[in-house]
Formats: sequence, C-alpha cells, structure tokens
Amino acid sequence: MIAAHSLKDKTVALFGLGGSGIATAQAIMAGGARVLAWDDNPASVERANAAGIPTGDLRQADWKDFSSFVLSPGVPLTHPRPHWTVDIARAAGVEIIGDIEMFVRERTRSAPDSPFIAITGTNGKSTTTALIAHIVKSSDRDVQLGGNIGTAVMTLDPPARDKYYVVECSSYQIDLAPSINPTAGILLNLTPDHLDRHGTMQHYADIKERLVAGSDTAIVGVDDSYCAGIADRLERAGKTIIRISKRQTLADGLFANGPKLMRSGGGTVEELVSLEGIGSLRGEHNAQNALAAIAACLAVGLGVEEIRDGLKSFPGLAHRMEQVARRGKVLFVNDSKATNADAAAPALSSFERIYWIAGGLPKEGGIASLSGFFPRIAKAYLIGEAAPQFAATLGEAAPYEISGTIAAAVQHAARDAAEDGVAEPVVLLSPACASFDQFQNFEKRGEAFREAVMAVGTGSD
Repeated sequence: MIAAHSLKDKTVALFGLGGSGIATAQAIMAGGARVLAWDDNPASVERANAAGIPTGDLRQADWKDFSSFVLSPGVPLTHPRPHWTVDIARAAGVEIIGDIEMFVRERTRSAPDSPFIAITGTNGKSTTTALIAHIVKSSDRDVQLGGNIGTAVMTLDPPARDKYYVVECSSYQIDLAPSINPTAGILLNLTPDHLDRHGTMQHYADIKERLVAGSDTAIVGVDDSYCAGIADRLERAGKTIIRISKRQTLADGLFANGPKLMRSGGGTVEELVSLEGIGSLRGEHNAQNALAAIAACLAVGLGVEEIRDGLKSFPGLAHRMEQVARRGKVLFVNDSKATNADAAAPALSSFERIYWIAGGLPKEGGIASLSGFFPRIAKAYLIGEAAPQFAATLGEAAPYEISGTIAAAVQHAARDAAEDGVAEPVVLLSPACASFDQFQNFEKRGEAFREAVMAVGTGSD
C-alpha cells in the first residue's frame, strides 16, 4: 500500500466506497490523516465500516474541517450535472481530487525519479498498459501495474527509484488529477466517448490532453485530428513530443509499415521491430499499441533488444483478441470485449478466413458498418437477441446460421473450420454486441467461449 503521507494530520472527505474507494480511504488513514467517508449505497457504507473506515453523511459534515475531498472517478464531476458532494465541496472551497492525484503527490514527495508511465486514449488503453508492464517485467525490472486497468493505484508498492509505475488513466481519473506528471505520458487516440459525462467532444479532448501536457515526454497518436492538434500544440509549447502513427509515414516519430515498426528522425529511418508472427499483436490497432509501448519504454531507459524480447512474449489481454487455443489447424480467438461494431472491426480486419461468432444484446447501428469485412467471413454463427437482425444484415453476403448459444456456435464453427481447406481458419468470437441478454458481462461471455473451446476435441494449445 502507498500511504498518503502528503495528507498527514489533515482531515479528508471521501465519497465512493467501491473497492478502490476503500483502498484509498485506507491509504489516507495509513498516512496519518483523518477521513470521513460516505456513499449513496448503504451496502458500501457497511463494507467500509467493517473495514474500520469512519463513515458519516457528508451532508451533515462541517466542510470547514476538510483540507481535501477525494471523489471516486465513477461519480459525476461536471456532467450531466455535478454530484451533490461536488456542489458542497466547491461551495466550501475544498479541493476535489482522486486517487491518481494522491499517487502523483506521493511519488513527487518521496521518489520523483521513479519511472512513471501513464496511458490514456479512447481505445487500446488496457492492451497498451498491459503490454508496457509485460515488457518492463520481462526485462527483470520491478513493475507496478494499476489504475483503470483494475488495480487501485494506492494498493501498489510505495514509490522508489527502482520501481516502474505503469498506470492506465481514464478521462474521469485525469479530471481528478490536476498535478499528473508522468515520465512518459501516452495519448493513443480520441473518438467520441463518455460525452454524457463530459458534455462535448472538445471538453473530453481537453481532459485527455492534460495527461500528456504534464509529462516529461509526450507520446501522441496522430491518426485523428484531435490528437494531431494536441501534438502540434504541445510541440509549440516546447514539450518533448514523440508522434506515433499506424497509418502515416512520419518524418519524425514512430510508425507502422505493415508489420514493421519504424523510427524516423534526422533524415534517417530504421526498423525497430517486426510484429510478424506475434499473434497477440495482430492488426493495425495493435500496431499502434506496440508503437506507444516502444516509445514509452525507450523514454524510461529500456533498450531496444529488451523491448523486442518483451513484444515477442506478450500473451495478450484476456477477451481482447485473446488466442485461446489451437485445435489442429484451427485457431480460436476470444474478442468478447468487442461490444459494438467499431470494436469488432479490428479483429475482423486481422484474419482472412473467419468463422465468426456474433450477437448478443444489439447496439444502435447493428453490424451494417462491418459490411466491408463480410467477404472474409466463411460463415457466421449468430447468438442472442441480435441474431435475427444480424441475419437480415448479412443476407446473401455471407453464409450464416442462428446458433442461439455460444456452446452451439463453437461446436458448429469448430466442425466447419476443421473441414476448411485453408492453412489457418479462425473461429472468432467478436460479438459486436453487449452481453447482457445472456451473460452478466463480457468477461463471463469470454469465459463461456473458452470453456466451449476446451470441450472441442484435443490438439496443441
């Protein structure tokens, strides 16, 4: 645990008592501060009480006693309207921060030279974060992985010069971290997302920009207009910028040339690494993730050979283009995280001969935007509520059956793929739908896919 010594002897209000909220409250107490915590959910308050955290309705508190207010990133700060606690804190003139800000202050106080890589963007954050952590760990360095990827940042080991912090940051977390100052900050891309919480696309982009603006080295994907503008603006302000692109040839930066990842600058171009044969990093989107990881690892002192070795051994992230198994010549890939058509497109673009398992609770627009990939589909196996709608969209563009369940879809797809004459047919779960018609979440859906694959014959994994 990282004790919040920067708050020592102060009194702190905290709202939001999920897992990270309880961990944050414990970090505040461990640092010698007093905390008063609350949540709108009585069950969360009970859990906090059981953990020894003082609780009390913040409506009844004297806010003159509080030096800081720590807010859970899941609670609205600005849109669609500020949470009631935010209104009270602002009226009392109390600063509003989150756990990432607490981490930043502790690092600055005790080990400002400890390497700190922070990752944000609309898409690819978790894969890039996991990839960087894997590369650092495989180079025999002490890596501390946390943030939005699922481990509360204040539960990591205390900052030290020999520890490498790799932290995924959502826009909500950045909005509560005014002092964020990574050694290397990554902004992968920007597309409309979470606008219910940020109001406008420009406000969303402005929040994301803060992470790279505060970094020693700003690594920015420049394949969308918002990020390209941010890179130009930071460069004019004198920041150290590394541009990355999965589509453009850059005169100065890192870019993809097919599976080859290149570095250019000073009139020279060199190949850093090839992703050829690295199944966990297939596709244009993973080229961008790998470029960002390479740039960040170089920025914190890793060597090119260490990075190459780490890339080659990366196993991938669960439910995101995860290679589950091979059965004979058939590759089974779990992309359950693809909960809409845009998210399914990268997987469909990564394989030539696909036995596609799709469906679930349909999203607006369905799969019409994926029609350019229909020629790659050997057959589709449709599940869940979306099956009739997806069947109508596929029409005569690709063969399909309505399988109903993942178990049936895997069984039929495995049988058909095994009879295919191509060298490596792929059974791909990339549903382009939410999971809630049949599963609690996309993780449970992915686990059901894995279980069904493991029940299919035997072969080499």
